[in-house]
Amino acid sequence: MSAASPASAAPPASAASPASAAPPASAAPPASAAPPALRTSALRSCALVFWRDLRAYFRTPSGYLIWAISLLIDALLFNAVAIGEGRRLSTDVLQIYLFNAAFVVEAAAVVLSMRLLAEERATGAQLLLFTSPLNEASIVIGRFLAAFTLLAVITLSSLYLPMLIFVHGKVSFGHIAAGYLGMLLVAASVLSIGMFVSALSPRPFVAVLGTAALVGSMELCYFVGQITQGSTGSFVASLAPVWQHYQSFRRGLLDLGDLAFFLTLTYLGLLASMRVLAGARRR
Repeated sequence: MSAASPASAAPPASAASPASAAPPASAAPPASAAPPALRTSALRSCALVFWRDLRAYFRTPSGYLIWAISLLIDALLFNAVAIGEGRRLSTDVLQIYLFNAAFVVEAAAVVLSMRLLAEERATGAQLLLFTSPLNEASIVIGRFLAAFTLLAVITLSSLYLPMLIFVHGKVSFGHIAAGYLGMLLVAASVLSIGMFVSALSPRPFVAVLGTAALVGSMELCYFVGQITQGSTGSFVASLAPVWQHYQSFRRGLLDLGDLAFFLTLTYLGLLASMRVLAGARRR
């Protein structure tokens, strides 16, 4: 009688590999993709700040006062300087008016800078701003867009002045459009500078003086560059927003270099404002 060996009696057990037993893991979403809910929340926060500040401009006399003074100065400059007493070509009248109006927009943007960020320090609402759930980008961009919207309304409401040229003359509508586009770019760049200075200023009046000093120094760089030789003089002169980079717009031209200057200056001013606000919150 033959005894079966244990090796032949036991059936071979099939060992399942761990890789085949575990179900395939689903691919994880890329880490760089921002959740849609987060993007929607940031847009809502920015819109909240925008509408709140814009309503504040139209609920207080300061916005209407800046509006009225700007239109008054534009009308006086159009009649006394652009038209003048002598006979001028219609194109010359338009160019003179656009150049002077750009400085009016620049001055209005300087005045509006006092309400951008420095007002919280003066009214004691700085702690509420820093402890709010809004991030720095929503605060800076929302307030910038509110001030820019007001300034755009003020600027575009003076369109009737160049239209008066058609009473006794003729100019191109494209020339007018290019001039006003340049004025809006001047407004955006100066407001971004004002936002940065306002973030550093303890009082609104200090923010106005600081913005006026910085923007005025940039405009004076044009004259410094004229008396400086070589590439250094060209670089110094290129820092002037109106005297150097608005010239093409007032002539009815759209220069990509000048457009890039205003957009870059606006971006850098807003970015610096966010950095200053973030540092103040950490302190």
